[in-house]
Amino acid sequence: MNAQLDIQARPAAPSVAAACAIAFIALAVAMGIGRFAFTPLLPLMVRDGALAPSAGAWLAASNYLGYLAGALTANRLGLSLPALMRVSLVGTVLTTVAMGAFDGLAMWAVLRFLAGVMSAWTLVATSAWVLQHLARAGRTDLSGIVYAGVGAGIAMAGVFCLAAAQPGVPASRLWLELGALAALFVVVPDLVLGRRSETSAAARAIPTPHGHESCVGLVISYGLLGFGYILPATFLPVLAREVVDDPQVFGLAWPVFGIAAALSTIATARQFGRATRLRVWATSHLLMAIGVVLPSLWFTPATIAIAALLVGSTFMVVTMIGMQEARARAPGNPTALLGLMTAAFAIGQLGGPVVSGLLDLLPGGHHAALGHALQLAAVGLAASAAYLWRQSRHHRPDRSQGEPL
Repeated sequence: MNAQLDIQARPAAPSVAAACAIAFIALAVAMGIGRFAFTPLLPLMVRDGALAPSAGAWLAASNYLGYLAGALTANRLGLSLPALMRVSLVGTVLTTVAMGAFDGLAMWAVLRFLAGVMSAWTLVATSAWVLQHLARAGRTDLSGIVYAGVGAGIAMAGVFCLAAAQPGVPASRLWLELGALAALFVVVPDLVLGRRSETSAAARAIPTPHGHESCVGLVISYGLLGFGYILPATFLPVLAREVVDDPQVFGLAWPVFGIAAALSTIATARQFGRATRLRVWATSHLLMAIGVVLPSLWFTPATIAIAALLVGSTFMVVTMIGMQEARARAPGNPTALLGLMTAAFAIGQLGGPVVSGLLDLLPGGHHAALGHALQLAAVGLAASAAYLWRQSRHHRPDRSQGEPL
């Protein structure tokens, strides 16, 4: 039997406010900087001549593979949740700094792979740890604040790159500065988690009322989220640059994406508290489908801005709800199911660039191929939205696990 990460109550547990702050910072650093800072920095690396435009896809694919590897191994490391959070956050700082300290496609591919591993470990460990705290305190409504950390980190990295990317400033310097910024933020959770008594991860698996076989549809739907969001998340800044000449304008696409992601989780938890998770999930997929398909139908600054808002305001809502649903269906020990869903997401996001690349081989050019890939992603999201809505009619809310958001 695989070792399970320990999620049992420990002495001297942090307060609800402290747990939320730790989780917010952890997600902001690991996802906003370690995982997504590459998006606004990629055009600068190409500008510096350090990276060919086509090589960016290889680095992105390496990161996605790392994310998949991290999702598959998070439950097998023999570490407690606080220990795994600390290891992954320190690893995020080191890989970010190393992106600026070293050069060469091979080295960067390794570093992006490791950054993907660290971000997956952080998401799985932080979700299992903080959602358990919130459930025991009866404050599941605060999950919106926790997951706003991802969007806040994205917005912070985007604004930093927009402000710091002055003529003559190399991308390598920005990587180093972002690594230093990440290190400053990591100090807080590292100190708090380090004071906590950590028990072994080799805890007994606790039987759960729901088998993973009942979650196949949810896992597939979460995988379609990865496939649906990754293309606009990767190409929005590039598309914006093609239709807007002013770098101060197209550079705003990524911060807007992050701000929308941060505000959406807070607003969803506050305003839709009585809606079931599955219905909010279905609605989010439908809205994302609209945002994904818009640039493929009308390629204008307005549609790109709307796409950034719709995709940015839904992908973290689904992440939050998916993590909550996994914990509710496996309340005794959700780490394995959280890892499975994160792995499905990783496979989905790996499929996005692969499908786009295959379509690029067909006549019509890159824009046509990207448009067809976006349309295919929109169809998948819409189909999963229909499935989730049907499931919501038959799924009985688990009030003990905080079914309302």
